[in-house]
Amino acid sequence: MERNLLANEIKVAFGTGVILGLWQGQLAAAPTTAHFLTHYDGRCSANCKFCPQARESTTDIKMLSRVTWPKYDLNKVFEALHMNSKKFTRVCVQSINFPGVLDVLCQIVDGVKKACKLPISVSCQPLKKGNIQKLADIGVNRVSVALDAATPEIFEQVKGGRYFWEGHLKSLDEAREIFGDRVSTHLIVGLGETEEDVIRTVQLLHDRGITLALFAFTPIRGTALSKRPKPNVSSYRKIQLARFLIANNLGEVGRMEFKAGKIVDFGVESGIFTKAVKSGEPFRTSGCSGCNRPFYNESPRGPIYNYPRKPKLENIKAVKDELNLAT
Repeated sequence: MERNLLANEIKVAFGTGVILGLWQGQLAAAPTTAHFLTHYDGRCSANCKFCPQARESTTDIKMLSRVTWPKYDLNKVFEALHMNSKKFTRVCVQSINFPGVLDVLCQIVDGVKKACKLPISVSCQPLKKGNIQKLADIGVNRVSVALDAATPEIFEQVKGGRYFWEGHLKSLDEAREIFGDRVSTHLIVGLGETEEDVIRTVQLLHDRGITLALFAFTPIRGTALSKRPKPNVSSYRKIQLARFLIANNLGEVGRMEFKAGKIVDFGVESGIFTKAVKSGEPFRTSGCSGCNRPFYNESPRGPIYNYPRKPKLENIKAVKDELNLAT
């Protein structure tokens, strides 16, 4: 392995850095997962149109979604993680795509394992099956490959060129053969799809045994989609509710009803529906266990798409208003 491919710096999500004591800052909600991102002297070789790290993006390279990820000395980060690991429930190592990225991921995972006993997730581009196996062999607990788009057509529009819809699904399926039920992906709502598009893909992924997180599209200056608006909150709430019902085997898309791409009937008994809404759980951050990603898609001033903690009564009332529910 060539030493010049190995990292001596790593990017740290701003909130994670505050909890680790790397810098000072005020947090409206503390992250429950420690989030790290591979550092590379350049941009990602992929060109996803929504991503600040994309090859043709002009956004500050410290950005990912609306969060700042300053770079920091790798060994000092590991030391801080060792001292503060009890403040987290999981470590998530994310990567951009660049030559030698697998070696760097393995180096980071090894350092995290030496620093703490927290479960480690790796979120990366599609890898060959042998490389997915390598991640499992070194102790990665969960792997994620981001599908992002809800349809093959939108995928081609926003991620096409280096990546392909079928290639992502194949990578997820191969990861399932190795990691079992510890495989994740996510969909970004607001890229031009309908509610029905998203919900049918939610069912597709659930049927494949893949854990799904929902993200709300966030326009970032300097990206190709910087002028696209954020998704409608009411529509996002309905998709969140449908995802929750499907993920918990309380509902399925075949029993749901759609008109002009919008969901008009969730296909479940009123008691199940009401209990789900009143619990607030469908509207919390979804995805890997122990991850709340505070304000990754939104400002704390709102509108809040994914609640980073259990919604309060006033939050649930607001959700009901957004869903236009009387219950």
